[in-house]
Amino acid sequence: MTSSIPQLPLRDELFLLGHDDDTGQPHIHRQALALGLAGAVLIDLFLAGRIALDTNDDTGPGEEQSLWLHLDRPVGDLIADTALASIRYAHPTPPLRRWLRGFTDDLYDRTRAGLHAGGILRHDVRRRLGGLARTDRYLPADLKWPVVARARLHYIAAGRDQPDNHTAALGGLVATLGLTNHLYLADDIAALTVQLRTIAAQHYRQVRDITAAVDAAVGDLATAAYR
Repeated sequence: MTSSIPQLPLRDELFLLGHDDDTGQPHIHRQALALGLAGAVLIDLFLAGRIALDTNDDTGPGEEQSLWLHLDRPVGDLIADTALASIRYAHPTPPLRRWLRGFTDDLYDRTRAGLHAGGILRHDVRRRLGGLARTDRYLPADLKWPVVARARLHYIAAGRDQPDNHTAALGGLVATLGLTNHLYLADDIAALTVQLRTIAAQHYRQVRDITAAVDAAVGDLATAAYR
C-alpha cells in the first residue's frame, strides 16, 4: 500500500500528523510542534550522515550534547541545508536544546510553505458573516499523505512491519509530542504511546537524544507559560 508513495521528510510527515485533516487546525500548540519539527530536521540530517552529537562535560544537565558537522555537504533541501549552515557558522557549537529553540523561528511557516509549494497542502479560504470574516486553512491536497504516515506507524506498532529508522523516529516524536491520540490507530492510547516509545528506543542513541531534547524543550515551554 505504501511502497509506491514517496517518503516525505520527517518534519513534513510530523507536520501533517500534527494537524486535523478536515480543519487544518494544529492538535498542539504551534510552538511545541515547531520544536518537534526542528528535532525532525536534525534527525533527518543525522540519518543522512550530515551531523553528529558530541558530549561536553562542561555544560549543564540536559544540555550536554553539542552538534557538529560530520559531512559538510548540502542535502538539496532548503530547510535542511539552512540547518546545516546554522551549525556550520555557529561559534561556539550550540548545545542541542539551545539549537532547537533557536531554529524554531518561522520553522512552522517555512514547513507549511514548502508543503504548499510541493502540492502536498492546498490553501483553502472560508468566509463567514457575509464575507466579512475570513479564515485561511491549509489542508492535505490528497489524504494519502497523512494516511500513509499513520499506516506505517500502525504497521510497526502492530508488529506487521520491521521499523526502519525514519518510521521509528516518527513514532518517537509523535509519542513525545502527545499526538498519539490523533492517529486514530487504537483504543488504548497509553499502550500505543508506550509501543511507539519502545520501538524508537531500540534505534540510534543519537535519535533518542534529539527526541529527549525536544521533550525537554517542550517542557521548558510549558513551564514558561505557567509562570
